[in-house]
Amino acid sequence: MLYREAGQFKSSYVADQAIFPIAQDRVVVIGVLVFAFAVVPFIADEYWLQAVIIPFLIFSLAAIGLNLLTGYAGQLSLGTGAFMAVGAYATYKITTNIPEINILLVFLLAGLITAAVGLVFGLPSLRIKGFYLAVATLAAQFFILWLFNKVGWFYNYFPSGTITAPPRTVFGIMVTGPEASAEVRYLVSLAIVVIFALAAKNLVRGRIGRSWMAIRDMDIAAEIIGIRPLQTKLLAFAISSFYCGVAGAMMVFLWLGSAETEAFDVFVSFQVLFMIIIGGLGSILGSFLGAAFITLVPIFLTNAPAMFNVNIPIDLAKHLEEIIFGGMIVYFLIVEPNGFARLWQIGKQKLRRWPFPY
Repeated sequence: MLYREAGQFKSSYVADQAIFPIAQDRVVVIGVLVFAFAVVPFIADEYWLQAVIIPFLIFSLAAIGLNLLTGYAGQLSLGTGAFMAVGAYATYKITTNIPEINILLVFLLAGLITAAVGLVFGLPSLRIKGFYLAVATLAAQFFILWLFNKVGWFYNYFPSGTITAPPRTVFGIMVTGPEASAEVRYLVSLAIVVIFALAAKNLVRGRIGRSWMAIRDMDIAAEIIGIRPLQTKLLAFAISSFYCGVAGAMMVFLWLGSAETEAFDVFVSFQVLFMIIIGGLGSILGSFLGAAFITLVPIFLTNAPAMFNVNIPIDLAKHLEEIIFGGMIVYFLIVEPNGFARLWQIGKQKLRRWPFPY
């Protein structure tokens, strides 16, 4: 269908509901992707890739998954770390028992297994919500990690209780294992996150996303107009868990290399929750912004004393980092409760009106 542009908006509903309906947004996104794929692998050293960018991408994917559940569907969850653990351990079991399967396909299978687990622990959402649902998912967090600790089958009965990513190749290129380069693991992580982010962006624009938002805003009214709470809430838990499961698989196989259950403790669940709160609930972009904030600020605070030639004991520096980090979170929540995504929207609106701000 032909349509005519009217300012920033389109005269066609389909065009206005595109993933990036505004031309400037498309240019910015394409520019960022070109820079990320074609420039970053050549200018970033191993430290930046391994310690900063790869974990940022992995936590961005986990934040997108939790944002689909909490930000769009309104179902509070504190079990993100456990669902990431399910994805990691499922990937480990599949790769060690069926080594001939492509590792990228294993990530998807692990996500599906995590989605099934998420369906089971999403059943309480049919009867409870809010604080009580958060407590129920927190119980899932402790139960799943306890299960992985106590049942040796999950880690192949190794005495250390750790799971280690075996070496795997894709098209002859080493992707996982100690011989995989940081550049390759970064590009694989980036490709996965970009594909899943675009899929999530497209998902929330359609019927499923609108059903989630209707349940979030007023579940009784949503049921009256024909939306089924049972299927809608369980689907939200399944898709959210799928994203978190893939993120957990990437966490072990593309970042850490090996891990124990402590790598997925409750602190990880709160960390991802803080990401979507700071970045912006109900925003895919907010998931990236929140993950960037949570990932980069501690690194900056750790290196800030050395930048200003200030000698601080290591233990005191760690405590100051936590105090400053917590204070910044509280400050941003008070100043802008809708997160960085809202600040980004306000900034874009001001730039569009420039040089006529009034």
